[in-house]
Amino acid sequence: MPKSEKQKMLAGELYTADDPELAADAARAQDWMARYNAAPAQSSEDRHALLVAGLGQVGAGVTVRAPFHCDYGYNIHLDDGVFLNFGCVILDVVAVRIGAGTQIGPGVQILTADHPREAAVRAQMLEFGRPVVIGCNVWIGGGAIILPGVTIGDDAIVGAGSVVTRDVPAGTTVVGNPARASAVTADPI
Repeated sequence: MPKSEKQKMLAGELYTADDPELAADAARAQDWMARYNAAPAQSSEDRHALLVAGLGQVGAGVTVRAPFHCDYGYNIHLDDGVFLNFGCVILDVVAVRIGAGTQIGPGVQILTADHPREAAVRAQMLEFGRPVVIGCNVWIGGGAIILPGVTIGDDAIVGAGSVVTRDVPAGTTVVGNPARASAVTADPI
């Protein structure tokens, strides 16, 4: 039996995003985001319950400040103590895993959705995803963009506004566009 478009998407293969099953999943995610983004005044327990209902995994003590936006939600895995500040966007066509204690600044974009480089294939409206893995105790500054397929190691720092195009080794600080290792390790003034 041939794979469904959703099965292809989850496997990181070329798929068609306007498939009815995926459209229904996206509509459910839109409904969930509307509820979650309208709930900042609710108790932390109620917000946590909403996160558990909409995301793939939510550890203890997770904070996601509204507004928050994603494609499907079910591919997002947040370990204990993860903090996402206002306006984060996660395009989760495949898995996004964020390790315990990681702090993510406002306006950060984490993107797994990718597109073929060949124009003829792209013209067929095909796309694919590459997973993003962010380790434990990572700090990602506001406005950073994490591109598809990137792994960021434990204890790394991504400077505000950086565009991360390649893996970041554990304990490394990267800054810029494209993000590169930086010797800057002092606390900001």
